[in-house]
Amino acid sequence: MTTESLPVLAILGGTGDLGTGLARRWAQAGYEVIIGSRTQEKADAAIADLKEVMAERGIEAVSVRAMENLAAATAADIVAITVPFSHQASTLELVKPALQGKILIDVTVPLVPPKVARVQLPEAGSAGQIAQDILGEDVSVVSAFQNVAAAHLQEGHGVECDVLVCGNKKAAREEVIKLVEAAGMRGFHAGMINNAAAAEALTSVLIVINKQYGCHAGIKISGLGESDG
Repeated sequence: MTTESLPVLAILGGTGDLGTGLARRWAQAGYEVIIGSRTQEKADAAIADLKEVMAERGIEAVSVRAMENLAAATAADIVAITVPFSHQASTLELVKPALQGKILIDVTVPLVPPKVARVQLPEAGSAGQIAQDILGEDVSVVSAFQNVAAAHLQEGHGVECDVLVCGNKKAAREEVIKLVEAAGMRGFHAGMINNAAAAEALTSVLIVINKQYGCHAGIKISGLGESDG
């Protein structure tokens, strides 16, 4: 499949390990990726660091660009948001007009520092539901990637972690599952956006496991063949 036939992807707040990890994996899979940030300078710095890391690994230059969040959301076909929970609502309000008619991949986890190892879901039920409420029904919010350690996304090989994909529109979930697979993982339909609460809550559980056992744990769905998703 050629690059021209693939959707352009933007990652809002994409300058951290999670955002740049997804950016690198999607770009290597042939997607044009835009890293968004609150400032152009921070986005530019993230792109420079990303290209340096890829060059060290002998990976050819990939199609990645840097923009402020609103410009990135406007230029993309599918948008992901990887900001902390405290910045989720303000970021979505800023880019709301640019997201109409598009898919938003919400990666937000409602962690409440300092007790991030304790499940503390918001009154709305989940960060995914908050995103859907803010953006309205003309935006297909799909919740995904909450249980994937950023450290694994920065590695150069496949990730031994499955991804629960929740959203109100099956066609939108299917598009996001394609992106999960492009990033080297298995994605699974996990129901409506209400069910995002389960994946978000699991993140705090995984934080406890990681601290207890000194690892970067994820989840795996059993009972299915490797090719099933």
